[in-house]
Amino acid sequence: MQSLGMDYLNSRLMFGMVPGLESTRKLCEVLGNPQTKFKTIHIVGTNGKGSTSYYLSGILQAHGFKTGLFTSPHLVSLRERIRVNDIPISDEDLDRLLLCVRDAAVKAEVEPTFFEVLTLVSFLYYAEQGVDVVAMEAGMGGRLDSTAVACGDFVVLTSIGLEHTEVLGPTESAILKEKMAVVDVSEQNVITGSKSEIIRKTFIVGGLSESLLAEARDFAASRHADCLVPKIRDDIELPNLGHHYIENASLSLAAAERFINGSGRCSYDDALALSALRTRSWAGRMQKLTDASGRVRYILDGAHNSHAVKRLVETLAEYYPKVKFHCVFGALKDKDVGEMLKLMAPHVSHWHITKTPYPRFRELDDLRGLLTGLGLKVASEGELSREFLDRVAETASAENKDVPVLVTGSLYMIGETVQALKNDFDGLAFFRGLNPTTNEHR
Repeated sequence: MQSLGMDYLNSRLMFGMVPGLESTRKLCEVLGNPQTKFKTIHIVGTNGKGSTSYYLSGILQAHGFKTGLFTSPHLVSLRERIRVNDIPISDEDLDRLLLCVRDAAVKAEVEPTFFEVLTLVSFLYYAEQGVDVVAMEAGMGGRLDSTAVACGDFVVLTSIGLEHTEVLGPTESAILKEKMAVVDVSEQNVITGSKSEIIRKTFIVGGLSESLLAEARDFAASRHADCLVPKIRDDIELPNLGHHYIENASLSLAAAERFINGSGRCSYDDALALSALRTRSWAGRMQKLTDASGRVRYILDGAHNSHAVKRLVETLAEYYPKVKFHCVFGALKDKDVGEMLKLMAPHVSHWHITKTPYPRFRELDDLRGLLTGLGLKVASEGELSREFLDRVAETASAENKDVPVLVTGSLYMIGETVQALKNDFDGLAFFRGLNPTTNEHR
């Protein structure tokens, strides 16, 4: 039986996505401004926000900070999105705090969205738990993202690509400014102590072209903020495959170093930070699933737009040169699937198309038509399930047992895959005991 809190949260789906901070600010006020009770490192960008946040939280934990992590969307359960020292919020706390937000919304006479409600729940939970710092992944935007009301003195910008242009702007330049403008929202950023002592914001920036980087530096200067561009390090070892995760981890290391050394609690220890990263696998993103014999059976990657698929194929070319994969593929209706398929085609021998019950998924007929139009054949198709994955894995293994099955195209599909396989692979142990819950329609 679903809880009253979850009933309330799901009732928010009808409000869709509403950029703006008015509702969040009113709710924060009614709830006692919980977002002021902890420090925040904000992570904004187009791709790479989740892994950067996850790596950063692990480095901070290793240094003794009680650390919150806020990410979206989730793969299996809403509880994944709100963690303290890697432990997800409990069902009981989630339900209780959802009802707190519901009551506050009635008092404030606002109708918050799904994402706004979860953001407020996270603020309340981190304040209750007495966390030292939160690695907070922004949702869609920056300036108008509900997480922005908690923006602290450090902002990490991971990458910029064209997305949600109807809200964020029609060009990469416009999107860059929209995301960096998260610092304009902060109510904690101006003066401490004497009136002459200004808290100087810091941007840690990566993944940008030279022209965008110049714009980022200009934007930071216009806000009297520092702009750091860390070098991509060559001494990072990660479970996740791909140079882009090395880039994201490099940003995390730089942000952690700056935050920790300015905390007054301890000094940053690079060896400790690197050690923390070696076992920190960001689920569903170029993640290898290895069986008890040590054989890699699946590679899961939530690449869901052309920008992310380019990184995916670069990684496949590096780690699996001249290899072609059996690929389980599904995607949402609002993605440029044709371009994604073109980019992946040189690395795929067999296409196994699928979908989930999530209403935004492309139908199989649509996917089949796109593949046929590109001269690509469909090897099999069906609703995503454990049985479907097993059939593909058996077919692929019979052909070459050393080549894993590639599962990609949508984070929502990766979530269904994780749910189906979580009891069979230790790399998915985190998800055991988490019950599936809906994602918002974003």
